[in-house]
Parts: sequence; C-alpha cells; structure tokens
Amino acid sequence: MDGEVKKILQELKQAGTEKNRKGMKRFGINAETAFGTSVVETRKIAKKYKKNHVLALNLWKTNFHEARMLAGFVDEPKKVSEKQMEEWVKDFNSWDICDQVCSNLFDKTDFAWEKAVEWTERKEEFVKRAGFVLMCCLAVHDKKAEDKKFEEFFPLIKKHSIDERNFVKKAVNWALRQIGKRNKVLNKKAIMLAEKISKIDSKSAKWIALDALRELQDNKVQNRIKG
Repeated sequence: MDGEVKKILQELKQAGTEKNRKGMKRFGINAETAFGTSVVETRKIAKKYKKNHVLALNLWKTNFHEARMLAGFVDEPKKVSEKQMEEWVKDFNSWDICDQVCSNLFDKTDFAWEKAVEWTERKEEFVKRAGFVLMCCLAVHDKKAEDKKFEEFFPLIKKHSIDERNFVKKAVNWALRQIGKRNKVLNKKAIMLAEKISKIDSKSAKWIALDALRELQDNKVQNRIKG
C-alpha cells in the first residue's frame, strides 16, 4: 500500500471513535468498514493534501468508509472518467458516501448531467439515489445552467416518486425541492409538479409532494427567490 495512503488511514483511524460509529448506525449509515470519523474531521484531514487523482483512486481501493469519502474530496473532476464514475457508483453502500461523492466530485465532472438521467433509471438503490442527488447538486452548483435543463428532470422525478425505498424517495424529494428553490420560474413549475405528484396513488409520492410543497411555498423561500 502506498505510504501516503497508509498515513491517511492512520489519521482517519486516530480521529475516529466508537461513539461516532454507533451514531452513524443510528442515522442509517453503513458503518461496517468505518473508523467512526466525523465528516468535519475527514474534511480537515483532506485539506492537508493537494488534489490528487491517483491518490483518490488508491484511497477508494482500500474500501474503508471514510477513506472513500476523502477520495471524493481530493480527486480531480477533470480527470474523472465515465468508467471511474460507473465503478464507484456501484460501490456506493451508504447514503452519506453517495451524497458526499456526488456533491464534492461527480457533479463537477463532464458527465454529471448525463449520469443524473442515466442513474435515476437504474434499479440499485444507491445508484438511483445518486442520480437524484446529482440533480440536487447541479441545481445548487451549476449557476449558468438554463431552466429547461432542469425541467427535463421533471418527468423522471414524477416517474420515480412511487419508489418506496427510503433513500430513493428522500433523494427524489430533495431534487424537487432544490430545483424549485433555484429561481421564481422553476419554483412555480416545481410546485405544479408537486401538486400533480400528490394526486398519485402512492404513499411515497404523496409524502414527496406534501413535503416539497411545504418548503417551496414557504414565505422565506418565496421572499428569497423574488429578491
């Protein structure tokens, strides 16, 4: 194993606690290979190292939970291939790894928009979640994207709102809310979509719609997008 990788693993292990591991489990995080290192501490350790694509690949291969999260922090988006994204997404086994890698790395790659669509149509729970998380991240981070690109996500959000799996339905809801908070026009269209979803005969769909409407119609959100 590379010396730098060993050093990072040791740092992560020293920063971890059994209390944190138990806390991770309570929040639905797969902690089988975790040291119990918080995201905050993992970020601090990552900041000690320069962006390094090879280091990220080697950290991912260790299979340790926090090492994989850190890999997403230090990798170089422009050097990430479509093949790498497909290999990594298949390894996702916990919502926090999925969300952190998507929001810190995958959404900055050249394949982000493509995978946001592709992955939502996949059956695997965390692959499907990754697709919707990418929609969320693009809504927040891609400031130059036109509204129509987000509107193209609407049919997928509606289609998969009936997925009862917890980590999928929460991501579908998240995507709808983030797109709807982007600006006034998308807010109006997201509210219309949520109202349509609320009429679907599905517990998941109704929860997604009502929760999204609660936030999208909130005075704070309305005032912010008007401003």
